[in-house]
Amino acid sequence: MSAVFRHAIRYGWLGQRENPIALVRVSAKRKRVPVTLTAEEFRALLGKLPDRERAIGVTCATTGLRVSEVLGLKWEDIDFGTGTANVVRSVTDGHVEHCKTETSQQPVPLDELTGGELLRWRSVAPYGAYSVWIFASAKLWGRMPIWANTSREKVLQAIARKVGIAKPIGWHTFRHTYSSLLAENGNDIKVVQELMRHAKVSTTMEVYTYARMERKRAAQSRVVDVLFERERTELAHAES
Repeated sequence: MSAVFRHAIRYGWLGQRENPIALVRVSAKRKRVPVTLTAEEFRALLGKLPDRERAIGVTCATTGLRVSEVLGLKWEDIDFGTGTANVVRSVTDGHVEHCKTETSQQPVPLDELTGGELLRWRSVAPYGAYSVWIFASAKLWGRMPIWANTSREKVLQAIARKVGIAKPIGWHTFRHTYSSLLAENGNDIKVVQELMRHAKVSTTMEVYTYARMERKRAAQSRVVDVLFERERTELAHAES
């Protein structure tokens, strides 16, 4: 690679003072803090979503699965007796892919509430046979799941605006909310990694970093409250 850059400079492809390394593309960590929902926002949104989107949202928010993995589920993948889901495939824009890593192939626990929501959806879903997609598209006669982007734009985001959620959200917001709550509640990092099905613990550590910052901010504010008698001052204004 260094020989290539030497020839580039020699023949004038690069300026003599230009640093060739500046042209090398390097990976970068995520710079934006992931958008999450408060518990109040989640419940307000859930209360207005139609049955199908409600079931998708509950599954994403209580398992941490990506929406592509949720759409890749078939009824045969759910064991309601043991409360587990076998995530063996994902579906994105009509393209089916099988989970390749050992981490992604591990069974995912399902809370009783999540199982109940799925059963509730099955009772009204147009397709509920054992071997079909849980979120099968009626427009495609059940042969494929719905498209996440269409559902997000036409249903999820529209209803979010109606209930007063101004932040930009998508199906992945539910996964971010789940991971944030896992970290905020002091769960073991290895448990969080396995629940989120992260291949690398460094990815899980990013979640912990964001959660710790919020806890540090709250702790800092309590100190400021004491130093400036902020709580007593605000109470005095409220009483006057």
